[in-house]
Amino acid sequence: MKNIRLIEVPSEIGAGTRGASLGIDAIKIAALDFMSNFFVHFPSEKIPTENSTLFEPIASPYAKRIKGVAAMYDKVSKAVQSSIKSHFFPVVLSGDHSISGATIAGIKMAKPKSKLGVIWIDAHADLHTPYTTPSGNMHGMPLATAIAEDNLEYAIHELSEETKEHWEYLKNIGDIAPKVLGEDVVLISLRDFEKEEKGLIEKYGMKVITTNEVRRKGPENVVRSALRYLSDCTDIYVSFDVDSLDASISKGTGTPVTNGLREREAEDLVSKFMQNRKICCLEITEVNPTLDRENMMAEIAFNILQRSVNVIMMN
Repeated sequence: MKNIRLIEVPSEIGAGTRGASLGIDAIKIAALDFMSNFFVHFPSEKIPTENSTLFEPIASPYAKRIKGVAAMYDKVSKAVQSSIKSHFFPVVLSGDHSISGATIAGIKMAKPKSKLGVIWIDAHADLHTPYTTPSGNMHGMPLATAIAEDNLEYAIHELSEETKEHWEYLKNIGDIAPKVLGEDVVLISLRDFEKEEKGLIEKYGMKVITTNEVRRKGPENVVRSALRYLSDCTDIYVSFDVDSLDASISKGTGTPVTNGLREREAEDLVSKFMQNRKICCLEITEVNPTLDRENMMAEIAFNILQRSVNVIMMN
């Protein structure tokens, strides 16, 4: 039976809209509303944030608040590393998706010899870099830090020395780069991405599984084919961004996109992945209750969290 440790990271400095830092508390409120004592069962660690930087002027327009993000990478990667080293299965609840770059770093720091695969359930590819970003928001870049990619072929921005330095730090944290090979990435429910990201998906031959494919083949077959694709990997990290859900239900997130997953499909997908012994970490991210009605997004996230953790513990 696996021991679970919850790592709570209420950081939202990587997002473009405000409010994701409240996502974890919203999930806890959903648990209370469901009369669940889930959050009493597991040891949990709350990582101090850099959210105070939201009140400061932006120093790096193409990598907004990257200095704060670098500080978060440092804190979160160490927490994930120490969880794994102490034989806990880390379940990361994060405000915005920029944190997943730090989570991946922590896994790799704990298991430097592992061949790490990534399952990215998200409407977006999050493969931008400060050189290509249309928004400057760091939650669009975590996968690029994990595969240590600048994507200079598509560069449109000149970076300041300071931004460059912080970006190099993010890619090389733990003195391992890349943490993940580009070909060891599976993108599920991807439907909103730019040509710069498409360039990287094609360059590495990343596996893309559309929402329609999930619907046509069913979650079980999709999980099987994703795991078959990553069969060379020794460890697999699953990142679930709530915006992978259809915009009709994912109101409570910063960047909703149509043609997404249904609640049940997402729940089945994530929990079926959790049955596989190679899965070493789960992250759930981007719940923003300030954009929501009646805490619906957090309730869905909680259902996925609870069912997945039950499966992890049984394995």
